[in-house]
Amino acid sequence: MDLFGVFEQGAQQTQFEEADVEIIEPIEEFKIIKQREDEGCVHEWYAPEDHVKLENPKRMAKNYKFNLDPFQVQAVKCLEQYESVLVAAHTSAGKTAVAEYAIAMAKRDKARVVYTSPIKALSNQKYRELQSEFGDVGLITGDVTLNQNAFCLVMTTEILRSMLYRGSEIVREVAWVIMDEVHYMRDRERGVVWEETIILLSQKVRFVFLSATIPNAGEFAEWICRVKRQPCHVVYTDYRPTPLEHFLCPAGADGLYLVVDKQGTFKEDKFKEAISKLEDGGDKRKKKSTEGSDLFKLVQLIKAKDYAPAIIFSFSKKEVEGFATAIAKQDLNSVQEAQRIEEIYKNAMNCLSEEDRQLPQITHMLPLLKKGIGIHHGGLLPIVKEIIEILFQEGLIKALFSTETFSMGVNMPSRTVVFTSVRKFDGQVFRWIQGGEYVQMSGRAGRRGIDDRGICILIFDEKMDQDVAKGMLKGNQDPLNSSFHLSYNMLLNALRIEDTDPEYIIRRSFHQFQNERQLPEMKQKYQELKERTDKIQLENEDQVQHYVDLTQQIENVNYEMREILNNPMISLPFLAIGRIVRIKSREMDWGWGIFLNFMKRKLPKNESCVMLDVIFHVKQRRKQLNDPLVPISWLEQGEIEVVPVNMDHLFDISTIKVNLPRDLKNPEEKQKVKLTFQKIIKQFGEDGIPLMHPIKDMKINDQQIDALLEKKEKLQQAYQNADFKITNQQILKFNEKEKLLTSQKILRKQIELSSKMVLSDDLKRMKRVLKRMQYLSKEDIVELKGKVACEIQACDEIMLTELLFSGLFQELSAEEICAVLTCLVHDENANDKFVIKNDKLNQLYGKITDMGKKIFQVYQDSKINIEEKEYLASYKPQMMEIALAWCQGQTFGQICKSTDQFEGSIIRCFRRLDELLKQLQEAAKVMGNRDLETQFNESSKKLKRGIVFAASLYL
Repeated sequence: MDLFGVFEQGAQQTQFEEADVEIIEPIEEFKIIKQREDEGCVHEWYAPEDHVKLENPKRMAKNYKFNLDPFQVQAVKCLEQYESVLVAAHTSAGKTAVAEYAIAMAKRDKARVVYTSPIKALSNQKYRELQSEFGDVGLITGDVTLNQNAFCLVMTTEILRSMLYRGSEIVREVAWVIMDEVHYMRDRERGVVWEETIILLSQKVRFVFLSATIPNAGEFAEWICRVKRQPCHVVYTDYRPTPLEHFLCPAGADGLYLVVDKQGTFKEDKFKEAISKLEDGGDKRKKKSTEGSDLFKLVQLIKAKDYAPAIIFSFSKKEVEGFATAIAKQDLNSVQEAQRIEEIYKNAMNCLSEEDRQLPQITHMLPLLKKGIGIHHGGLLPIVKEIIEILFQEGLIKALFSTETFSMGVNMPSRTVVFTSVRKFDGQVFRWIQGGEYVQMSGRAGRRGIDDRGICILIFDEKMDQDVAKGMLKGNQDPLNSSFHLSYNMLLNALRIEDTDPEYIIRRSFHQFQNERQLPEMKQKYQELKERTDKIQLENEDQVQHYVDLTQQIENVNYEMREILNNPMISLPFLAIGRIVRIKSREMDWGWGIFLNFMKRKLPKNESCVMLDVIFHVKQRRKQLNDPLVPISWLEQGEIEVVPVNMDHLFDISTIKVNLPRDLKNPEEKQKVKLTFQKIIKQFGEDGIPLMHPIKDMKINDQQIDALLEKKEKLQQAYQNADFKITNQQILKFNEKEKLLTSQKILRKQIELSSKMVLSDDLKRMKRVLKRMQYLSKEDIVELKGKVACEIQACDEIMLTELLFSGLFQELSAEEICAVLTCLVHDENANDKFVIKNDKLNQLYGKITDMGKKIFQVYQDSKINIEEKEYLASYKPQMMEIALAWCQGQTFGQICKSTDQFEGSIIRCFRRLDELLKQLQEAAKVMGNRDLETQFNESSKKLKRGIVFAASLYL
């Protein structure tokens, strides 16, 4: 497509017509112009007040063989003005075309451009793609350096940050930086790298940010405008080149139910029908999709309706492999496709030794691939993962079973996306998939120019509320919020380089910007709360205050007593079937019910709880819509339900016990129970039901209970003496005022925090640590230990620096050095019961934990908020013996047999270990220790061999 016509009119088009423009009040010296396009994209422009646009754009840097979409045209116009741009669009919308134009501009202008991506695998894929387009392209990752003098360099964001701290010549020549997947900036651990890099880059550098759709793109662009003092555009589109249809697939039932159509309309009737089919499944549903039956039928359906290729997402590696195996009886490929797969696969594996080609993962994968079934997760050998990606791009894999990491791959769309579960474990709890996660993964469905629609299918095996489903299926991407935090490496590096210090980076961070940006709104809200509080006029406020205090104190005493009385050993003997009990927590009062049964339930971390089955009277509900249980008075219109509750919420035990019928499912018997309870309430009143006395009835001999009963009696006496004449209206008013005052207090604290530099307390504490451990002088000069720590980015820099200066590595062999270092780079969740069999390695691990305890003590003395157990658990010994065996010459097959670790996890650990060894060689140079440098070099040689360091197929 020739865009010369567009640029000939460029000067006129940038003089925005008044009808299309909304000029917002300037914020400080910045202006914001919003231009709403009619062609499916929104363009916003953030610029310094004194900025002057270029009038004479140069010749086109690149012609396209296809017509650009409106958002691409708009973004290219911004680039030709030599202004930064954030392009936010859905997966497969065509953001890469904008990045390629920036690279073409750099080539035209004889300038240098850097393309950064979040992970090495993406860098390798992008290198291959860009090299075929532009030729002179280089690659720099922790593993590989190719053609580093090229005009276009592809690298991870961490590598670019490292170059900036070291003052590399390469970064001084850079005119453009393209940041792919910039929404990765919200990542809790690594997101800070993007912020540091943006802050440290020269003000002359222009940016191209490629992102998934984010609701606060304008906020990010405004931050760039302020911190880099340059214009930044937002070109945002919700347009999907291929519209999506979303189906529900109830486990154990037949058929798919279209719940969101191509226009994005949520179909309530179809949703209700799908939920009802789940209920109708009855015992059949108990077979669950984890056994593969539902998935087996679904893959058959995908094949029959020509919905392939399909990406089938699961949330654990074991599930991915289990599901793929479950459908392995199906053959989704033709004979010719199977032959082609075998040829490509064997050609790729020829780069391995004969021994490595016999590894179980390599031999077992080919039969599966020939059937058109693939697996993709972090536990695979990198070469296997890459060949599967290539086969998928070639259309030879029809069903790819993957973890969610594949949703971040380079342009690998499918026709169909399947979710094997609507819940995932996030490290703490099983929760519903969030809207942002669903958008990212479902975005892989629908191939542009090939499919008329993309198909998303959710298999679900439990009831789902309609609001939950809407939030998931029609949810938006999560906002781009800063995950900025301080690290010792950042502090030390910032103190070493000229014109920069930690405060400089913190004050320019997106975190600081977002905090300050909230200030005006928070101050306005605080003023509104104050005005609402002042309007509440309350008579006898002191007396009302006294009343509320007394009732609260009595309630607190009751809760303290319940904590003792709710010990199963004390209360369970009195909980006979039919006993009337009251269930109440601080959050909710369930009122009176009838005890039916109890059972012990195991909790995580070897804990347990007792669950009580209690009959309650609840509001009538629509069970097919999964309406929540709402307790109501037994005198109101409702229904009886048996509800499991935690024994911790047992509040009162009555002396009254009712006789229950054997069959509580019988409506007539249920009605009898209800009438019996209503008689009790009419006789005693809901507040007068007789209670078991802890001493007189339950015969408890406990001094603490005695003291609490005495305290309760005194408080009740004080309550009676006060002779309160207070109305419910006064109490409601008082509570409202107290709530508003509490909100004011919280908001005032937030305003105070937002008014000062973020993380200032953390900075003081961390500097205290560095000075106590002699990394910094009293004058904030970086000492030798600090300079050594600056070289270490692949692991905990403080721990490793302390181990270096302790002399630990001097007494170790090259193989043992590798074994010890795995504790610092292996980061996958581990088995708590793991035992090191090798005595020497066990001793060495003991030295690491001893050093950890010393460091933790300094952290604690410096008021660093960290748990000792959690800190020590971050050093994982699971790879020590594996690394030792590998460096001593065992084959990869042999070390795999000795562990339950995934092959891919072993290789990832070893490659990170090699990266760390390179950093340690530089650290040894800083120390002036040639012997240590030689030792680390020797360790690297022992490590680097065979399949572990096989070259990427993309290179």
